[in-house]
Amino acid sequence: MTHAFTALGLRPELAQTLIEKGYTTPTPIQTSIIPALLAGGDVIGQSQTGSGKTAAFALPILQNLIPKQRHVQALVLAPTRELALQVTTAIEQYGRAVGVRTLAVYGGQPYSEQINRLRKGVDVVVGTPGRLLDLIEKKALDLQSVDCVILDEADEMLSMGFIADIETILKETPEDRQTGLFSATLPQPIRTLAQRYLRKPQAFTMGGQQRTVDTVEQRYYLINEADRLAALTRLFEVEPIVSALVFARTRLGTGDLVNELVGRGFTAELLNGDLSQEARERVLQRFRNNQIKVLVATDVAARGLDIDHVTHVFNYDLPNDPEVYVHRIGRTGRAGKSGIAISLLTPKERWFLRRIEAYTKQKMTLAQLPTEAQIQEQRDSQLVEQMLVWLRRGRCQHERDLVQTLAAQGHEVAEIAAAALKLIRADEKQRPIAPISEVREERAKRGPAVVHRTPRGKSKGGDSRVSHEEGMVRLALSSGKADGLSVSHIVGSLAHHADIPGNCIGKIRIEDQAAYVDVPEAVVAQVLAKTGSYQIGRRRITVQRA
Repeated sequence: MTHAFTALGLRPELAQTLIEKGYTTPTPIQTSIIPALLAGGDVIGQSQTGSGKTAAFALPILQNLIPKQRHVQALVLAPTRELALQVTTAIEQYGRAVGVRTLAVYGGQPYSEQINRLRKGVDVVVGTPGRLLDLIEKKALDLQSVDCVILDEADEMLSMGFIADIETILKETPEDRQTGLFSATLPQPIRTLAQRYLRKPQAFTMGGQQRTVDTVEQRYYLINEADRLAALTRLFEVEPIVSALVFARTRLGTGDLVNELVGRGFTAELLNGDLSQEARERVLQRFRNNQIKVLVATDVAARGLDIDHVTHVFNYDLPNDPEVYVHRIGRTGRAGKSGIAISLLTPKERWFLRRIEAYTKQKMTLAQLPTEAQIQEQRDSQLVEQMLVWLRRGRCQHERDLVQTLAAQGHEVAEIAAAALKLIRADEKQRPIAPISEVREERAKRGPAVVHRTPRGKSKGGDSRVSHEEGMVRLALSSGKADGLSVSHIVGSLAHHADIPGNCIGKIRIEDQAAYVDVPEAVVAQVLAKTGSYQIGRRRITVQRA
């Protein structure tokens, strides 16, 4: 049994540890990645959670470890506290025979604890970008002697606005380090990052190339931004949902949405990065047992979900990349069953719909939201069906006695039945049918546009301080081209810190000492409230009305 792993070049003690853990055969990604990393080269691994990628990069790190060194030998960057802890635990388990010293660092923990551990000596640090940067700035984390850097779940770090932080961290490491980049998807910013910081990497893609699931029906509904919740709850009324995954863009968004759904009588729970691993497992078990009908999740929290009975996937917010869309909807239509994928989008997001269709080579069907009359008809039909079930069973003797008592008091049987139905429907008051406003068709934008300042201060496109687009407000940033500011920096930082969708950001104008960005009027207060929090690399920037 041991030779399957030693054949990849691993030391016998590492291979034996894997055998003791029940791993008898390397997975495809381990078979490809482990020899490549042991050979000293940089790698890009594109694979899904559950493919064994953690072991694929952890085992070469452990193989190359030199015991009792005073410096950090390997660094792993992860998007969330949960993933950082999972990776740390895995490295400790795989490396128990070599005595590896690991440390997970993430926000929310006391700095003193982490700094003390670093002073005593740590071989492998696993952390989130924000806390890693903080420790570097405090001179507590020295990465000058790091041999290997791993970027895990790189696409999620991109969507959370961490790319600028990652670049700053990489610049603190030796240029001749070994680098591994792992990601479920490879959007262009990730490819650019790889081109900039990896040296002639070998690329490995694991898993099928199927871009969509044939058994999934894909629909979209055109709505106004303010009507997302109303649209979702209307669909909940008429769709034959057994269990559903609803994807929201942010952790804050999942919490707000769950509260709204529960308040309307729908059984829903959230799955996001704030949950501990234990709480996450409890939620997933309730979902598997059908105790929860609706699970509201972020993309990063939904990584690794392996549940076959999901009948519906709802894109409450669209993802940032077509590949992420495919991974979302691939969680339904499994095991030969059919599934339904529903997306809510505004007229301004139609450009992204076209990107999805071009990527999947399939058209999504435009559908109409159910009307109030249709929802009421559905409710009536469900009530009648429930009544017929009990009438067929004939097990209502006690209730029949109550009816006869009321009839003896002079009440009409039909009126008694109507009053009983009224009582049964009392819970419907929790689910008012929210109005839907008429969708205003607008010329769709193709995403953020950039207008650069021309030499000698003459700008193109008019006054840089004023937004010329209806419903948008122009904000000024205290940083510009002279500081190396880029569009991805602006979008990532605003989206992450202000907790707003990246694709709602409009035109961006970068000048030498400042930048201007358009945001919807509805989120201006939210963006301005976080001024002082925005950071690009080590530089903090302020945001104010232009």
